Amino acid sequence: MEKFLLLIREDMEKLKVLPDEDFQDCIKRMTHWVGDLAESGRYIAAEPLMTIGRYVTKDNVLSDGPFIEAKEAISGYFIIQAENLEEATAFAQTCPQVLNKISKVEVRPIMSLDNQ
Repeated sequence: MEKFLLLIREDMEKLKVLPDEDFQDCIKRMTHWVGDLAESGRYIAAEPLMTIGRYVTKDNVLSDGPFIEAKEAISGYFIIQAENLEEATAFAQTCPQVLNKISKVEVRPIMSLDNQ
């Protein structure tokens, strides 16, 4: 199996106006979704990300985040195992935040250093 990174790109404008009851419901569905990933043996890791941070360049230019200028922010990530990109994409399409149109998920294969 291959490893894949799922980057959660959250629509911060939609999140701001989401009623608390809907937000709590989304949290419950996300917890269930992660549980399903774990039960399937596909789950490796996941973490939410804070919106603060630093951007560093080779000239030591530091900039405080968030770093996406638009209304979207990277709010977290998952690392999963899947047979191929299509299967990883199919998992991402079942994410409750995608189904609620709050988030988009970017699916990226993780390069194995063992195969070089």
